[in-house]
Amino acid sequence: MKTSQYRIAADSKVVLPHLPSGDTDGFNGNKTDALRRIEEQSARLFDLQQLLYADNSRKVLVVLQGMDTSGKDGTIKHVFKMVNPLGVKVANFKRPNDVELEHDYLWRVHHNVPRSGEITIFNRSHYEDVLVVRVHDLVPKHTWERRFAHIRNFESMLADEGTVILKFFLHISREEQGKRLQERLDNPAKHWKFEHGDIEERRYWDQYTTAYQDAISRTSTSDAPWYVIPADKKWYRNLLISTVLVETLESLNLSYPAPKTDLADIVIES
Repeated sequence: MKTSQYRIAADSKVVLPHLPSGDTDGFNGNKTDALRRIEEQSARLFDLQQLLYADNSRKVLVVLQGMDTSGKDGTIKHVFKMVNPLGVKVANFKRPNDVELEHDYLWRVHHNVPRSGEITIFNRSHYEDVLVVRVHDLVPKHTWERRFAHIRNFESMLADEGTVILKFFLHISREEQGKRLQERLDNPAKHWKFEHGDIEERRYWDQYTTAYQDAISRTSTSDAPWYVIPADKKWYRNLLISTVLVETLESLNLSYPAPKTDLADIVIES
């Protein structure tokens, strides 16, 4: 499984309908094998996250974006289930409150970026300010258009300051979204997840597709790449994202800090 094929090169023109949402890259194992590999990756991610925390020189920002039901919550639940919560936090970006609206749109985002040694997961993100505001015409075109440059510069600054940025677009088909919404209606245990607004937003599928295409095309850089993750198969989505995370953390050449004093002669008395 090559994760690089899902990474969007800088200055690429993305056409989402041309990218398969149900791809499994010819994965030779069955779902059971994939789940076993996810468990292995989760254990490895635990070790690497501990190392990141101890090394304390780098930060990791994971951005999750996607259509409703694409699996942002599920990704967090399954991919990060074994990490130490002391070094991982999740930031959810919903409709801005009155205080946030009094500031620039990146103010609330900057408050939530990771500290040294941390992994921070954005469940939705600053990209809502070039997506939902565009689709629903909440701000003029010239306003959201110039935000692409703001976002590139913001992410470049974070990268220059030691933040590793991984952005995942969970690419789900309209048909699969319909199945998942219907499942929420059919299963009483999932009624709490259903919102009538999901039906309304589904009517804007084509507009969101165009907005996401532009956002990904214009903000995937070498410092902050986008990965378009096939998300129709939940197990493959989780396997792919966990693999990208493990590969990235392994590439950072992190190390445990040396003790401040010589420990060789220290004996703990019984």
